Amino acid sequence: MPSDADIEQAAAALRAGKLVAFPTETVYGLGADATNGSAVAQVYAAKGRPAFNPLITHVPDAGHAFALGRFSADARKLAEAFWPGPLSLVVPRAENCPVALLASAGLDSIAIRVP
Repeated sequence: MPSDADIEQAAAALRAGKLVAFPTETVYGLGADATNGSAVAQVYAAKGRPAFNPLITHVPDAGHAFALGRFSADARKLAEAFWPGPLSLVVPRAENCPVALLASAGLDSIAIRVP
């Protein structure tokens, strides 16, 4: 279990535009501040991931997710039933979504997860 100091160190790295490794309920992830386009580009570069392959944006709770995308009634039901948990939902981006377009490979949709 990470200590408070470990969490603060990771948060500082994210604020500085650096990458962090983190566990989810299924795998370890490589993450960055999704609102920082250059940090998102570092994720693609580190993973050797093609820019046409969108990333999943992890958020702390459904409220944060609902601010990033336009959720249909069915998508909301799924989110409320299975989050937090190993479910990613792909929804249209909200009009003022701050997530870098590169994170969603320039698409009008966004993949969101609440681990």
